[in-house]
Amino acid sequence: MPNGKVVTRTGQPAPTSGQYRAVGSEVEYTLARGNITPPNRYSTQQRFVLVDKSKNKS
Repeated sequence: MPNGKVVTRTGQPAPTSGQYRAVGSEVEYTLARGNITPPNRYSTQQRFVLVDKSKNKS
């Protein structure tokens, strides 16, 4: 991952509100700051990258 990207892992809170994409997937999740990232079906750690930051103040 290039530096400057917001990255979080499965089970960790989202550091910033916005749309996150699971690495290696086309599925996007909308998370508010502090929401826990969803688990995956393989019970492994997965990285989520912020692809579109929310325009609100949270």
